[in-house]
Amino acid sequence: MAAPDHSQDASRVVELDALRGLAVLGIAWMNVYAFALPIQAYANPMVWGGEGALDRLVWASSFVFIEDKFRTLFAMLFGAGCLILIERSGENVWRSHLARMAVLFIIGFVHALLLASNDVLRTYALAGLAIPLLAPLGHRALYATAIGLVALHVGGGMVAFGSAVVDVYVGRVGSDAALFAERQFGSDPGALKYALELGRQTLAERIDRRIGGFSSQFAILAASIPLNLAAMALGMALWKDRMLRAEWRTFRLQRLAAICALLAIPPLLALAWWVSDSAFAPAFAGAAAIVLSAPFDTLLGLAYAALAMAFFDREGGFTKRLAAVGRLSLTNYLMTSVIFASLFASWGLGLFGEVSRSQAFALSFIPIAAVLAWSPAWLERFGNGPFERVWRWASIRLG
Repeated sequence: MAAPDHSQDASRVVELDALRGLAVLGIAWMNVYAFALPIQAYANPMVWGGEGALDRLVWASSFVFIEDKFRTLFAMLFGAGCLILIERSGENVWRSHLARMAVLFIIGFVHALLLASNDVLRTYALAGLAIPLLAPLGHRALYATAIGLVALHVGGGMVAFGSAVVDVYVGRVGSDAALFAERQFGSDPGALKYALELGRQTLAERIDRRIGGFSSQFAILAASIPLNLAAMALGMALWKDRMLRAEWRTFRLQRLAAICALLAIPPLLALAWWVSDSAFAPAFAGAAAIVLSAPFDTLLGLAYAALAMAFFDREGGFTKRLAAVGRLSLTNYLMTSVIFASLFASWGLGLFGEVSRSQAFALSFIPIAAVLAWSPAWLERFGNGPFERVWRWASIRLG
């Protein structure tokens, strides 16, 4: 997302803004399932809304090409944006940076309280605390840091999921690990009923529950820090390596995109087949979505970044429109949640649990169309978005 006090002059990298806008749009394709379907269905289409062939095709396409790729891209650009601010801030780097992260965490907390259970801003704020420590490193060291953090995520995930996967393979379906996987990623009747009740709560009930469950939410946030910090470190490396400054030649960008795609897509297709061939066993679906796909999600996110930078035309109309979306990335991220809540929450149209997976995907284009339509007009008339202004003002006051 955009840093809160970037300048608005000709020194801005239009391609970088457009890439940030692309990430915002891709996040909407991911988040719609968190708003529309029970939580177990996010990784397992057979739990809810995935009965038809089209729904399973949408799941497979999302798993291979969308899920966590745009989250990676979003986090990469967050890391690059923070590094840009650190490079420009001079003295008091820590104080100003910590103030920005504190305000971002507060915004994310309110966002998670009212709208989005899968809010990423709180994780970004927590992971972002380490960015000043990484800022002095060169691009090669930052690449190595990113690889190490992805490996840490995969290693920790295998510890958490390994026993459940093994239990399914050997037929110990009643083990504690297998039962845990069934509740989190399967069709356990009690867990599914509870998830449906949560999705249909009133706003007051939601707020009361989310406040009471803050400690458990924090544990989930902490588990997601290594992978998000890996993407941030990668974005910092790409800024220092001048790729995100739009200074690489087109051929070099295309070559990087092709190499990363060739390394990522075949394993992701294999994982999708593995999960499908297991009849969407909950342990397999969870392990594939959260752990095993992580290195390949990161590679494909990098491929998208390189390919987009290769083909963005800073004078082109669509690139400028995407750049406007990216300039308002915090506001647009929050506004997509407002639109999704209006569609799916009990205080909106109440479509939660009433649509199939393919229908939910189709509905994701509503906020995408909205931010593409309103961002250029707002930027031309008002400049920074409203939440970017709040973030910057509050950060200055705290810093």
